[in-house]
Amino acid sequence: MRWIMGRRGRAQVVGMSDKGPWGGGGDSGNGSGGGGGDDGPRNPWSLPPAGKRGRVGGSTSLDEFLKRARTGGPGGGPSFPANAGKLWLAAVAALVLVWIAFTSFHSIGPQERGVVTMFGRYTGTLNPGIQFTLPAPIMRVQVEDVQNTRTESFPEGSQPNLMLTGDQNIVDLAYSVRWNIKSPEDYVFEIKNPKETVRAVAESAMRAAVAGKNLTQAIGSGRGEIEAEVQTRMQALLDEYQSGVRVLGISIQKAAAPAEVDDAFKAVTAAQQEAQSNLNRSRAYAQQVIARAQGDATEFDKIYEQYRLAPDVTRRRLYYETMEQVLNRADKTIVQPGVQAYLPLPEARRRQQATPEPEAPATPQAQPTGAAR
Repeated sequence: MRWIMGRRGRAQVVGMSDKGPWGGGGDSGNGSGGGGGDDGPRNPWSLPPAGKRGRVGGSTSLDEFLKRARTGGPGGGPSFPANAGKLWLAAVAALVLVWIAFTSFHSIGPQERGVVTMFGRYTGTLNPGIQFTLPAPIMRVQVEDVQNTRTESFPEGSQPNLMLTGDQNIVDLAYSVRWNIKSPEDYVFEIKNPKETVRAVAESAMRAAVAGKNLTQAIGSGRGEIEAEVQTRMQALLDEYQSGVRVLGISIQKAAAPAEVDDAFKAVTAAQQEAQSNLNRSRAYAQQVIARAQGDATEFDKIYEQYRLAPDVTRRRLYYETMEQVLNRADKTIVQPGVQAYLPLPEARRRQQATPEPEAPATPQAQPTGAAR
C-alpha cells in the first residue's frame, strides 16, 4: 500500500502491493498480519496461522501434565491424566523389584562366609555361592573373609617395647601375631572390636611368657619356647571369650637388651656362641675317639678267636707285625736264627748310591828339562 500526494495536496491511497517487504497484508486464510502466500517473506511481528502454529521449544507430554497440574482442572484442583495411577503403580513395582534383587541375592566368594540375621537375630551362615534370603530389612547378610591372614605388629612404630624378665632384667621385644577367622558368627556377635581384643590378648600373653624366662633365654635360645607359649596362651584366652579367632603363629623379630647396655650383652652373646661352638667340636672329637676304640675292640675280638684256635702261630704273627711297625723306618736287616740269610740287593744298591765316591789323587805335572834339581 502506498500513499501519494494528490494535486490538491491530499494524501491518497494509490494501491496495495501483495508483494511488500512483509508479504501480503490480508487476513483471508492466513491470519491477521500474515502473508497471503508462500512466495514472500512473512511479517516478523505477526502470529502464524492457527493451523501452522508449531510447538515452541518442543513441549512434551510431561510439560503438559505439569501445566495442567498448575492450572487446575474443572473443579479448581490439580488435574492428572487418566492413567496416572497405573504409572505410579508401575514405578513402585519397579523399585520393589530392584530392592528385592539387590538385598535378596548374595554372591559369597570361596574364601568368604555370610552371617545372616533376621530382625537383628542370628539365623545361620551362608556358604560360598549364590545364596537367596528375604530382602532387607527383614534379613541382613554380613560377609566376612575367613581365609584372610591378618597380622598385628608390636609395637606400632619405632618406639621401644620394654618387658620385664624373670631375673628382673629388661628386654626390648618386637614381634608379630598372625590370625584369621575361625567362626564367623562368634566373630561378628561375641566381641565388639576384634582387632583391639587380639592385640590386648597378645600383649598380655607375651608379657606373661617373658616373665617366666631370664634375659639370656629371652634374647637367645628361648625364643622358640616363648613363641609356642604365647600362641597357646592366646588361643586358650580367645576361645574362652568365644571370639571366633584362630591364632596362626607368633614371630619374634627382635629380642635385645635396652640400648644403654646392648653392647655388653652382645659381647656376652658372642662368648656364649663361642662356648657352644667349642662344645660342639669337643663332642665331635669324642665321637671319633669312641668310634676308633670300638673298631679296635672289634678287631681284638677277632684276633682273640684266632688265638684260641692256634696260639703259637697267632703269637708269632702278632710279634712280627708289631716289630714291623716298630722297625719300619729303621735302617736294619732282620735275620731270623735258623733261616738262610739272603743278600739284600736292593738295600746294597741303595747304600752304594748313598756312599760318596772317593776323589782321585792329583797327578804331578811333568817338569821341563833343565829345571832346578
